[in-house]
Amino acid sequence: MNIATENDKMTVILTGEIDHHTARPIREEIDFELIKKKPAKLILDFSGVTFMDSSGVGLVMGRYKAARAINCRTTVSGLKERDKKIMQMSGLINVIEFI
Repeated sequence: MNIATENDKMTVILTGEIDHHTARPIREEIDFELIKKKPAKLILDFSGVTFMDSSGVGLVMGRYKAARAINCRTTVSGLKERDKKIMQMSGLINVIEFI
């Protein structure tokens, strides 16, 4: 994972697998950076993710709530079709921008 902040936008480039073993440290690091930097926009880039289970949905939902608490918009990018369908079924597609 790589986190970059530029012009009040924080981009999180996720890589590898996101499952119940890996999601917790990812969540904690993103939340730490959100609180520290308070960006106006959070972008979660899934283009480097090779596998994702329902923990990925929880990761997005929790970061959306954390970002919203500091008036930060959330965008998700780079999802593979299978993962995009999982997000659609979860209903997140109705509250978060997916590009």
